Amino acid sequence: MIIIGMILTSAVYANAMSSHQDPIAPVILGVTSILFFALIGRYAARRLGQPSVLGELLMGVLLGNVGYFLGVDFIEILRVGSALFEITEQTLAGIPVVEATRNLLDIKTAEAVITIIISEGGPALVQVAHAVDVFSRYGVIFLLFLVGLETSVKELNEVGADSLRVALIGIVAPFILGFLVIWWLMPQYSLNVDLFVAATLGATSIGISARVLNELKLIKSREARIIIGAAVFDDILGLVILAVVTGIIISGGVEITNILSIIFLSSLFLVLAFGMGPYFLKITIRMVKRLDVAEAKLFIAFIFVMTLAWFANAVGLATIIGAFAAGVILHDGYFQHWGTERQHTTIKDLIAPMETILVPIFFVLMGIQVKLETFMNIQILYIATGLLFAAIIGKVISGLGASSKNNRLAIGFGMMPRGEVGLIFAAIGKSLGVINDALFAAIVLMVIVTTLLAPPLIRWRFSHNPMQNINSKTNG
Repeated sequence: MIIIGMILTSAVYANAMSSHQDPIAPVILGVTSILFFALIGRYAARRLGQPSVLGELLMGVLLGNVGYFLGVDFIEILRVGSALFEITEQTLAGIPVVEATRNLLDIKTAEAVITIIISEGGPALVQVAHAVDVFSRYGVIFLLFLVGLETSVKELNEVGADSLRVALIGIVAPFILGFLVIWWLMPQYSLNVDLFVAATLGATSIGISARVLNELKLIKSREARIIIGAAVFDDILGLVILAVVTGIIISGGVEITNILSIIFLSSLFLVLAFGMGPYFLKITIRMVKRLDVAEAKLFIAFIFVMTLAWFANAVGLATIIGAFAAGVILHDGYFQHWGTERQHTTIKDLIAPMETILVPIFFVLMGIQVKLETFMNIQILYIATGLLFAAIIGKVISGLGASSKNNRLAIGFGMMPRGEVGLIFAAIGKSLGVINDALFAAIVLMVIVTTLLAPPLIRWRFSHNPMQNINSKTNG
């Protein structure tokens, strides 16, 4: 079915790009195709009693690698990932597309992508790939926004100390273990390489854990709140470590001003978001008081989440941190003056359909970008095994930072997936010339395995601790 579907998709794309049809038609087909395969992956996972996200990720892996083997141009472009944005950016800045592509990709991939881009249908494929990526990013923003809606400032304060300890251990332990592993396995690498690889292991992708916890109806549990709170701290601490390591690599020393700037801007975001956010909401809601309450909730929620996502990115944090903060701040109580008798539809009811449609695209796209052919090198597998050990142990023991009344192992599993965050860190190292192709592939393998392992492990841990699970939800 997958092979037939990709062949048909490829044929339709060829027809769409060669004829004078609506230019948005290929985008519609591209997004719909990805969503179709996500549905197959979700169905298969549910049939096997596994989290939906695992089925979507694995469907993406299968789709990406089968499509690559069959030479499907659309899949080849999607596998490039965020580098496609950088190629476009450099091209718009006046750098020839061939040169820009070779600057950002390995030789083999670059030549294949160049052939596609300069072909007759190349621009249309790039357009479709951009659109799919944008839809997927919207999806993960909505996912974290809904997680935020299930959380309150009071609940975060209750687990704040636990979250901070989990985050500190979850950053420091993988960093130390990763440094020792790469130093021991590959002594020929420089200190700069050891430091940067170690820094990439500290990343956490909360979107995957949040999706699993949401499916298990545990998003309001104490463990879930600790994991999410730790992810917020983790994002800030990870940026600080990345700034320190990057400063050492570029200038040979630590730039204190960069570190202080990150801490200041991150603190400023949190203070302004939680301090000024409610006032922004009240003023904006008054402006739309003539709208129907459902319209007002949808428009205000969309504007607020996107504003905070942009603001978070502007200060150097992940957009999903802003989305989560927006969910924590916003609630249905802001719309009480419409009258309780009209409050039939909640903010969650309005946003959930968008999340349901867009989030699977994100996870399938992550799976498509898994390049299995890079793991055929024994040296890569050798390094990846060591890094994987450090990555798993380093995050699992972070659960010890939580108090003993919590499901510590479940918290450790929740901190395990690196996802897109780990890939971004690795890409930065590659752009600095610190990480070569072999080491980059090893890091990618580590990211893949931790991302795929986390969903079933979280499910297994909670299912084997029913009493603690009940207590967690009661405490929440």
